[in-house]
Amino acid sequence: MRRAYLPHASHAVLNGVSQIFLQANPVCGALILVTIALYAPSLLAGTLLGLLSGTLAAWCLGYARDDIELGLYGYNPALLGLLITLVLGSSALALILVMLAGALSSPLQRRLLRLMRERGGPAVLTLAFVLFGWLALALAGMLESVAEARLVEFEVDGWGALGAMASGVGQVIFLGEPAAGLCLLLALLVADRRAALWALCGSAVGVYSALLAGATEQQALAGLAGYNPALAALALSQIHRSALIPTLGIALAIGFKLAFDQLSLPPLTMPFILACWVVALATQRDRRQPETRLV
Repeated sequence: MRRAYLPHASHAVLNGVSQIFLQANPVCGALILVTIALYAPSLLAGTLLGLLSGTLAAWCLGYARDDIELGLYGYNPALLGLLITLVLGSSALALILVMLAGALSSPLQRRLLRLMRERGGPAVLTLAFVLFGWLALALAGMLESVAEARLVEFEVDGWGALGAMASGVGQVIFLGEPAAGLCLLLALLVADRRAALWALCGSAVGVYSALLAGATEQQALAGLAGYNPALAALALSQIHRSALIPTLGIALAIGFKLAFDQLSLPPLTMPFILACWVVALATQRDRRQPETRLV
């Protein structure tokens, strides 16, 4: 979609939502917002408030316009708004915390983007969301309540396997309903069909790995073990055409998720970030090795 069809502010907002799934596609962003409105209307206010506070803070601080329009200052605050309202509800205090966290995430995001671009570091991904999410939950004394808040009750029926895979995609934005996950997959298909297929594959492997590792059926089918591998597969498939690299990312994300479970720390999207960083560092090293041999 060309920029001329929408005002710049609308692009920034809708791209900010779609960047949760590493896309810069206004239609994808609009479909994600519709999905939240349909399946978790109580989280919509927090999502929009976080999204707007982070984007507006970046604009007021004079950050690069292209970055703002691409949604790079919107997706972390949107995720923070989802997380905080999921755990704390939509009280006035919770919404104030959403605005504060969303606005403060923008300076951190700018710093991380600068480090990445100037020093050639790995992608920043959702690191600002994870750090502020942990801080906000710790201050509220709710770190241990995240997993319980993300569980949903649904009956295991004939399409339970597909439903669990879809739930893994939905849990990227804290939606465990299989139908919500399918709507998000549709949004991804609009933006990038290959990315959508890899996300579904990553979620499937994560869910069934959780079952093999002894997770309860409710936890596995709710998709809690699927969203990090889904994000890792999605992200790496957009950089590497080989199937091997996204597959490696899936395995690493699953391993890091198990490590966070042992630490009793809510993983949020940190396993996905770590998996992508490990792959990025490994591939950079492989590219430099021939040069080293020639010296």
